[in-house]
Amino acid sequence: MLYHLLYEILSLKYQFFGPFRVFGYPSFRALLAAMTATLICLALGAPMIAWLRRLKYGQEIREEGVKAHQAKKGTPTMGGVLIITGIVAGTLLWADLSNLYVWVALFALLAHGAIGFLDDYLKIAKRQNLGLQGRWKLLGQVMTALLIGGVLIGSGNYTTRLSVPFFKDFQPDLTAWLYLPFMLLVMTGSSNAVNLTDGLDGLAISTTFVVALTLTLLCYITGLTELALYLNLPPSPLALEVTVFCAALAGASLGFLWFNAPPAEVFMGDVGSLAIGGCIGCVAILIKQELLLVILGGVFVIETLSVILQVSYYKLTKDPQTGIGKRIFKMSPLHHHFELTGWKESKIVFRFLIVQIFFALVALATLKLR
Repeated sequence: MLYHLLYEILSLKYQFFGPFRVFGYPSFRALLAAMTATLICLALGAPMIAWLRRLKYGQEIREEGVKAHQAKKGTPTMGGVLIITGIVAGTLLWADLSNLYVWVALFALLAHGAIGFLDDYLKIAKRQNLGLQGRWKLLGQVMTALLIGGVLIGSGNYTTRLSVPFFKDFQPDLTAWLYLPFMLLVMTGSSNAVNLTDGLDGLAISTTFVVALTLTLLCYITGLTELALYLNLPPSPLALEVTVFCAALAGASLGFLWFNAPPAEVFMGDVGSLAIGGCIGCVAILIKQELLLVILGGVFVIETLSVILQVSYYKLTKDPQTGIGKRIFKMSPLHHHFELTGWKESKIVFRFLIVQIFFALVALATLKLR
């Protein structure tokens, strides 16, 4: 909104106040979007937490989980609404709203957020840690991914070729029929991976901040054709404006972390984790870095793999008579395993954050290793 007013109308059309031309630079507007999202989260955080407490929208803790977490029962949840508000406000104020990719990213955020909101609401209504049934949640994620895929491929400006990290000229074309299922896997996998990581105070949102910051840089590079070609990345001028969206995501993450830092005053809930994961997967698709996301989202991937390995091994080793199987970890996702080995929650969060920063650096290093 402000981009169109300050730059397109006042600066270009009416030649009013020359310095307004600075709003034509996506890099400058990305900084403004990040600051806007941060300030909105900081300003609305305390009133929203108080409102959630009055409504008694508290988190239910599963009995079979880590016993120390029972003390967190009743902590306000659905704080992801605050994150979404910050991202949407920052993007609408400072992005070029004529850009298709901006609206696709916003749709991914809001659609996954709606699925998570319904899941959280059902948990609160039932007063238990079981919300929307898995098949319905997955159906919503699949429909969202397919709709986004149809819009992108139908636009005529989107390629179904893959950019493979570490390989300069290997860019296989999956064609629309193979790319749609692949896109579905990326978006649903990313959404659920962040959801699994959201188990400790500050863990999911701090790692999200690192990923969002890296995606901001990748969007900027991809949107500048000469720089993208120099680094052997598939250029996409439309992706340049997604820089503003990713910066808003980073800013909202920072603002929410103020209230979610240990001990958390509010949890993001599925409305936050599914929305964040969904839009991260969507941005990776928009800038053609679907495979790089596996490296960039390293902590999310490790957390997901720990669950897959735990469940698979338990089923494979299940005793026919007792129905009990063996476990690789004391508990999954992986952060709970470290809790049960005696690590303090804050130490786990900081160490996982360090690991996530390392993965982000590796992802950036691949830009030159092609």
